[in-house]
Amino acid sequence: QSQKNALLSTFLFLDQIVWLGRTGIYMNKERAELLGRISLFCWLGSSVCTSFVEIGELGRLSSSMKKLEKELKNTNKYKDERYQSKLQKSNERSLALVKSSMDIVVAIGLLQLAPKKVTPRVAGAFGFASSVISCYQLLPSHPKAKGT
Repeated sequence: QSQKNALLSTFLFLDQIVWLGRTGIYMNKERAELLGRISLFCWLGSSVCTSFVEIGELGRLSSSMKKLEKELKNTNKYKDERYQSKLQKSNERSLALVKSSMDIVVAIGLLQLAPKKVTPRVAGAFGFASSVISCYQLLPSHPKAKGT
C-alpha cells in the first residue's frame, strides 16, 4: 500500500513538471520528456500495486464470505446485512481491480512497451473505459430501503 502511494505521488508530482514543459514554462524539453516517461513508469507501478492489493483483499473477502455462508446455510444469505455488506465490498474491489488492470494496459500503451499489441486505439479504448469506471466510482451509493 505504501509503495502504491509513493509511486502515485511521484507520478502526480512529475506529471506537473511534464505539464509545465508542454506549456513552455519549463524550457528543457528533453528533461521534460524523460520525466514524462519516469512518471508513466510510476503510474504503471502504482497500477500494478493496486491490482495486487485488490486481489489480496478479494481473496480475504471471499474466504470471509464462505465462512459466513456456512453460518447462514439454513437462511437466505442475501437478507443478512453482514453478507450484503461483504458482497458490496467484494463488488467494489472487483471493479477497482478491473480499473487498475485497464490502467496497466493504458500505461503500457503510452510507454509503447508492446506497440504491436497495445496500439493507440487499444490504449484509448481502455483509457476511456477506465475513465467511465472512475466516474461511476465517484457516484454516491444508493440509500438502503427501509423495511416497513
